Amino acid sequence: MALTLGWLSALAAGVFSAHVLQKLCFPYFWRDLIFLLRVIRYGVRLELFKLTSSVCTVLDRFIQQAQRVPNKPFVIYEGSVHTYRDIDQRSNRLANVFLEKVHLRKGDCVALLMSNEPDFLCVWFGLAKIGCSVAFLNINIKSKSLLHCFNCCGAKTVIIGSDLVDSLDGILTGLVEDNIQVWTMKSHSEHTQVHTLLDKLDAASDKPVPAALRATTSVKAATLYIFTSGTTGLPKAAVITHLQSLKAAAGFWAFGATEDEVIYIPLPLYHSAASMIGIGGTIHLGATCVLKKKFSASQFWNDCRTHHVTIFQYIGELCRYLCNQPKTEVDKVHKVRMGVGNGLRQDVWREFHSRFGNIKMCEVYGSTEGNLCFMNHIGKIGTVGRSNFFYRLLFKYDLVKYDMVKDEPVRDQYGFCQRVEKGGTGLLLSKVSILSPFFGYAGSKQLTEKKLMRNVFAKGDAYFNTGDLMAEDQEGFICFRDRVGDTFRWKGENVATTEVTETLGLVDFIQEVNVYGVEIPGHEGRAGMAAMIIRPDHKFDGKKLFEHAMRDLPAYARPLFIRLQEVMEMTSTFKQQKFQLVQSGFNPSAISDPLFVLDYQQKSYIPLTDLIYQSIITGERKL
Repeated sequence: MALTLGWLSALAAGVFSAHVLQKLCFPYFWRDLIFLLRVIRYGVRLELFKLTSSVCTVLDRFIQQAQRVPNKPFVIYEGSVHTYRDIDQRSNRLANVFLEKVHLRKGDCVALLMSNEPDFLCVWFGLAKIGCSVAFLNINIKSKSLLHCFNCCGAKTVIIGSDLVDSLDGILTGLVEDNIQVWTMKSHSEHTQVHTLLDKLDAASDKPVPAALRATTSVKAATLYIFTSGTTGLPKAAVITHLQSLKAAAGFWAFGATEDEVIYIPLPLYHSAASMIGIGGTIHLGATCVLKKKFSASQFWNDCRTHHVTIFQYIGELCRYLCNQPKTEVDKVHKVRMGVGNGLRQDVWREFHSRFGNIKMCEVYGSTEGNLCFMNHIGKIGTVGRSNFFYRLLFKYDLVKYDMVKDEPVRDQYGFCQRVEKGGTGLLLSKVSILSPFFGYAGSKQLTEKKLMRNVFAKGDAYFNTGDLMAEDQEGFICFRDRVGDTFRWKGENVATTEVTETLGLVDFIQEVNVYGVEIPGHEGRAGMAAMIIRPDHKFDGKKLFEHAMRDLPAYARPLFIRLQEVMEMTSTFKQQKFQLVQSGFNPSAISDPLFVLDYQQKSYIPLTDLIYQSIITGERKL
C-alpha cells in the first residue's frame, strides 16, 4: 500500500513538474497544438479534393447552407435582411438571365464593378453558377487604369452597379470598340450602349441552373481575379484559385468562430479581405454578416450594438479612426469579442483595448496573391503571426539579409542568400512548392516572374518575394517591420517608418502620421519627413514634438521635416499613400501645406521658410 501511494505521489509530482515546465518553457504549447490540428485537418480535406478531383467550392458550400438554413439571415444591409434563400434565388434568376439574355458561357471571364451591396453577391454567385470567372474591379479607378484591368483578365463583359454608370464616362466608347458588352443593375439606361438587367429579372426563373456548369475538378482552376491596390503603377490582376478561396474562407473558423457569429464587414468587397475572408468565412460557418456600403467610424459601434455583432473585420488604419472618435459612456457596451484583419500598429492596438474592452484582435498576414499566411491566434499585441517547428515543416519560409542601400537581398560569394539570426530583421521569402503554389498575375508572365526570386539557397529553387521586412523572436512570434522601399537609410542607419510612426503617434496633439524619406542634394540616403494631421481642438506644438523626438527616437530616426495636412491620402484599403509625398519633397514654395524643420538650437520644430530651405539645399545648414 505504502509502495503504491509512493508511486502515485511520484507520478503526481512528475505530472505537476511536467505541467510547470510546459508552462514556463512552452507556454503556448496547447493553444498552438489545437490551432495547428485545425489547420492540418482542413488541409487534409483540401488535399482530398485534389486526389478525388471532386471539389466542394465556396459556392457549393453556400448552396449547401441555403438548403440547410434557408431562412437564416445571410446579409443585413442598411436595415434590410436577406436570407440564404433570398440570395440563392436571386442569384439563380441572374444566372438564368446571364445564360439566356447576356449569352455568357462556362469559362468566360466577366468584370464586376459594384459598390458594397447585396446585389454584388447575387451577381458574383450568379456568374459562378454558370461557370464564369469574375474579375472584381476597384470602384475608385478610372479611365486608363480601368481599360488596363479589362485587358489583364480578358473580360469581354462588364456588369456595373446602378450608382457607378457615370464612372464609364470617357471610356464607354473604348469599351464598345474593344467589343466589351456593358450591363448595369438598372431597369432603364440613358446610354444606348449600356444594357439593363433589372427589367429582365422578374421574368427570369429562380430555379437552379444545371450544377454541371459550376462544377470543377481542380482546386487550381481560377475562380476570381482580384486587383492589387499598389500605391504606384497600374493594378495587377492576381489569379485567385478555388484553393485560395477555400483557404481564406476557413479563416474565421480557424480562429474558433461558430455559426452563431454576426460578422461586421465594412471593407470593400472588391478586395480579398472582405470577399474571400469576410463573405467566404460567413458562408463556411453558416453565419450572418452585416455589410456596410462604406466604413463609417461614427456609425460603427451603433451598428455593432444594433445587430449584436460578435466579430468585425479591420484593415490598416480603421481601428485608429475608431479611437479618434469622441469618447462615450457606452464605448465598452457591445458584444464584439473578436477582430480579424491586418495592419494594426502596437500603439493603436493598446489604445483600442483600453477604450473598447479586451477584444481579441486576430492579425492575419498575407497578400492577395501570396502563397504564405501567418495567423496570430494567440492575440499577442504587435505581432502578425505565430510560427513553430511544426508550422515550418508545413510552410517553408525564410528571413534573409537585405541591403537597404542597394535595395536588394545580400548574397554570399556563391550567389546565395543569407538567413538572418533569430530576432533579426530580414526580407520574408516563401518557398514555391506543391503545398504552397504561386499562381501569379493574369495577362503578364513578366509581372509574375518579377515576384519570384530564384536560386535563393540552392540552384533551381524558387521563392515568392513578399517585399516585407519581418522579424521572428525567440518564442516564434512574427513581427512586421516595414515594406521594402518604405524603410530608408539616413546617417548610415536604417529607419523603419512604422516604428517612427508608432512613436510619434503617442504625442497628444497628433491624430494621424505618415513617415517617409525625402532626398536632399549632397546627402546620402533620405532624410526623415512626417506628414501629420492635428487632432481637433489641438494645435501643433513644435517644442513638445521636439522633446518627444529627442527622448524616444535615436538621432538618425528623428524626422527632419514636418508637413501638416488636413486630409491623409489613403488607398481603398486604408493604406497610407507615400509616393506622392516622397515626390513632392520639402520645398515650401511648391507645397501649400505648412512645413516645419527640426532646429536643435531653438529646441523645437520651426516653420520651414524659403531662406532655410535654400540654406539646406546649398549645404550651409547642418543637418
